[in-house]
Amino acid sequence: MTTVQRIETEVLVVGGGPVGLTLAMDLASRGIDVTVAELRHRGEPPSVKCNHVSARSMEIFRRLGVAKKVRDAGLPPDYPNDVVFRTTATGVELARIPIPSRADRYTATNGPDTWWPTPEPPHRINQIYLEPILHEHAAAMPGLVVRNRVRVSGFSQSGHDVIARAENLDSGERFEIACAYLVGCDGGRSAIRREIGARLHGDPVVQRVQSTVIRAPGLLPLIRGKPAWANFSLNPRRTGNMYAIDGRETWLIHNYLTRAETDFDAVDRDACIRLILGVGPAFEYEVIGTEDWIGRRLVADRFRDRRVFICGDAAHVWVPMAGYGMNAGIADAMDLSWQLAGVLEGWAAPPILDAYEAERLPITDQVSRFAMDHAITLAGQRGAVPDDIEAPGPVGDVVRAQVGSAAYDLNVNQYCCGGLNFGSFYDASPIIAYDGEAAPGYTMSDFTPSTVPGCRVPHLWLRDGRPLYDALGPGFTLLRRDRSVQVDTLVAAAAHRGVPLAVLDLDAEETAALYARDLVLARPDQHVAWRGDRVPADPQALIDLIRGATSAGVRRAG
Repeated sequence: MTTVQRIETEVLVVGGGPVGLTLAMDLASRGIDVTVAELRHRGEPPSVKCNHVSARSMEIFRRLGVAKKVRDAGLPPDYPNDVVFRTTATGVELARIPIPSRADRYTATNGPDTWWPTPEPPHRINQIYLEPILHEHAAAMPGLVVRNRVRVSGFSQSGHDVIARAENLDSGERFEIACAYLVGCDGGRSAIRREIGARLHGDPVVQRVQSTVIRAPGLLPLIRGKPAWANFSLNPRRTGNMYAIDGRETWLIHNYLTRAETDFDAVDRDACIRLILGVGPAFEYEVIGTEDWIGRRLVADRFRDRRVFICGDAAHVWVPMAGYGMNAGIADAMDLSWQLAGVLEGWAAPPILDAYEAERLPITDQVSRFAMDHAITLAGQRGAVPDDIEAPGPVGDVVRAQVGSAAYDLNVNQYCCGGLNFGSFYDASPIIAYDGEAAPGYTMSDFTPSTVPGCRVPHLWLRDGRPLYDALGPGFTLLRRDRSVQVDTLVAAAAHRGVPLAVLDLDAEETAALYARDLVLARPDQHVAWRGDRVPADPQALIDLIRGATSAGVRRAG
């Protein structure tokens, strides 16, 4: 009988894209032994997909020590990150959403994208530059192993472990990976999702997009005025948009098909590209790659089966409005990571893991609807471009001003999306102590910072110049605005259960506008777990609630 090699790890992450790597890095930073199984060769470039790292994701990368490397990559430092609307990529400018270049990202104060309440505003970078940085950082972390060219073909699970069946795609060697937990970060066609019996529900077709990556050294000189990161072409012949990948010669072009165009191959790719660019048949460019896609709004009906979880596109797929596909997956990973670590370290009870689906599934469903509704509205705008938008003289000027103003108003919310970054909250979690006050609502662009349990802990700058998040511990942090408030009993209750809890004293005067209570308990993922003006009468009950040992007292602990 052939003996099958068995590899042991605490957590197996299937899929080494940005979501899987971020999950693995966070677990490793918490001392958890983690293995990533990735189909591609080491160094094999990803597809040209995500073009945007949200502010919330940049906050996470900052904590993991990789934000500076990410910030220093992508477009040239002085290349404008603006979003511009033109009749064609080389045509007349209709409107512009100003977004700072990365050289000015930390210092810019004017424009709709400079108000971010965070030390890490968003960053425009294509996945082909982002992913290698994450891989390099992950490879250097103790306790984290990335196994390339490995396919996980299935698994079995018991009450105490998961045994995954794996294969090396180069050698053909078959082996097993034994782990306490398995997380599928294996994309929209997730095999792990199918294995756990989860099904996607929603809207299978929102739009069809013919996407092409081109190399065109002669394009930038043809663009009138200041270049931009995102370029929308609005004309009656063909609408689309174009993203600058390297700020020199490489571009990603999205050709939005009409409702009647259901067959990608039947649409003349070259002709449409030239109409979007506004160039004639003599203009030379090279097709580097194509990746046509169907925009959908699909969310899995479950994110977990016992010891197996799904994150990112494996759990939800939607039209990439506001760049929030990958970033929502990273948010999934950060919600799950600290809970898994708590169980493996022994201070959290296994039922804490029920909170992952309870928290993330409603949020992803809500964000997917934001994205779909916005995509439908944009499609309506593209289909209603006036015939005389390119007319010369005053008549055309009036039309162009109207179209430009409408395009700005419609799109500024998705490209300067503070609400999606910071406004979401968990309002039905079994591990949050609610106090009866409703969290403030939010839109794609706007939100109100709040300490209502379930909300993101409001950002502020400390007296020593550090952002609050830099001072938070890797576990729970009790923020205290009044040093006279006694917290010894809560600290002792946490110590009794082994729950990592630090106390951080804040300046009462400086925090008065944002912090409505003297005590705010921040979770490891920077969401509010509890708040009050004094320690609750039964501090042990609160500690047991937040560590998943009991759901009694949800919405009542105070």
